[in-house]
Amino acid sequence: MDLKKIHELIKLVKKTDIGELKVKEGDFAISIKNKGNETVYTTSVSAPQTIQSAPSNQQPVTASGQAEASKAEVKNDNLITFRSPMVGTFYRKPGADKDPFVKVGDEVKSGSTLCIIEAMKLFNEIEFDGAAGKIVKILAEDNSPVEYDQPLFLIEKA
Repeated sequence: MDLKKIHELIKLVKKTDIGELKVKEGDFAISIKNKGNETVYTTSVSAPQTIQSAPSNQQPVTASGQAEASKAEVKNDNLITFRSPMVGTFYRKPGADKDPFVKVGDEVKSGSTLCIIEAMKLFNEIEFDGAAGKIVKILAEDNSPVEYDQPLFLIEKA
């Protein structure tokens, strides 16, 4: 696998918020994981080959980086991460010419519709099932694929 292809895969993971991507091509395998603001990648080769390293701005997560991330999570213990209940395509609006179900700053309560996830040509309205809160951040892009258990919204408890 050439370096250009590896760069394209890293960009794909960053752009789409894919949790993890594994690709095997012949004797070469690469695993790219999205960890918040940083992308971690590992490669393996079963036959002797020359492997070019990825760009210097793609550094693996260090122990201190992980510690900082866990501190941020502890600091924001008033936040709920609402995760995707299924694999499919994420939609913020019920239709192209309609307003989004929720925006940053909107109040939500149990039963509030947050989004639609299309799976196998079925459009599933996804409802919030927690206590009342406020949308702090929308983590998924409209009309993008989402994985099971992928974070979609950050909601601050009321």
